[in-house]
Amino acid sequence: MSANFHPIVYIIDYILGIIMWTLVGRVAMNIFQREDSEFFFMKVFVKYTNPLLTVFKPLTPSFIIQPLVPLYVAWFFFMIRFYLMPYFLGYSVMGMLSFPLESEISRQIYQFFNSIKF
Repeated sequence: MSANFHPIVYIIDYILGIIMWTLVGRVAMNIFQREDSEFFFMKVFVKYTNPLLTVFKPLTPSFIIQPLVPLYVAWFFFMIRFYLMPYFLGYSVMGMLSFPLESEISRQIYQFFNSIKF
C-alpha cells in the first residue's frame, strides 16, 4: 500500500467499498433477475443490502424508481469515501484512483497480466 495510513483507515475504506460495490452489484444483478428470484447470488445481494436501504429510506427521494434505489444509496458510500474520508485524513481530495480497495485490486490485476508470458 502506497500511503502510510493507520490500518484502521484501510479497514474502514474496505468495508465502505465492499458495501458500495455490493449495492452496485445488486443493481446490475437486478437487470437480469427479479429481486424475489431464487438465484443464490440475487438472494444474497437482497438479504445483505435491504437493511441499508431501510436505513437510507428517509434520505431517498420517492421519485427514484425502486430498482435504482441501491445505486442511489451506493452514491452516499462513494461520497463518504471520496470526500469525507480524505477530509478527515487531512487531504483536500485524494484523487480518483486512490481508493485503497480499488487500488489493491488494480495492482493485483496489473501484476497478474504482467506475469503472463506470451
